[in-house]
Amino acid sequence: MARHAASPVRDRADDSLFTLLGDLPELVKNLIRAELGAVKTYVGKLVKHGGWTAIMAVAALFFLFWTIPAFLAFLIILLDLWMPLWASALIVLGIGVVMIVACAAYAYLVHVRAIKRLESPGAAAKADAAIVKEFADEF
Repeated sequence: MARHAASPVRDRADDSLFTLLGDLPELVKNLIRAELGAVKTYVGKLVKHGGWTAIMAVAALFFLFWTIPAFLAFLIILLDLWMPLWASALIVLGIGVVMIVACAAYAYLVHVRAIKRLESPGAAAKADAAIVKEFADEF
């Protein structure tokens, strides 16, 4: 048999005005702590995904500008055994471009999209304010 835990939200319908006003500082303090916790979580995720995006961008730049010249020269010479030199150089260039696109696509599709999906604390605060306003409009 499952035990039901008490809800953290208690029914305040029977509380007096002074009790409600007395609880207000604690509620505001808890709200501020929760919002600061949300900001910390948001910044942590933003730094994580931003860091990985920067690493993938550096990897893409590595393949773009420093595509291991000795290995590329070896591939060009190896392919030159079966085809003209210009065709083998063009194939090696194509492989480098494919590596650039693969690293850039991975950085964008995985990490940049994850950053865009994060809920900013500002949006959460606006949602909280809308809830409070809606509640206040009932009275």
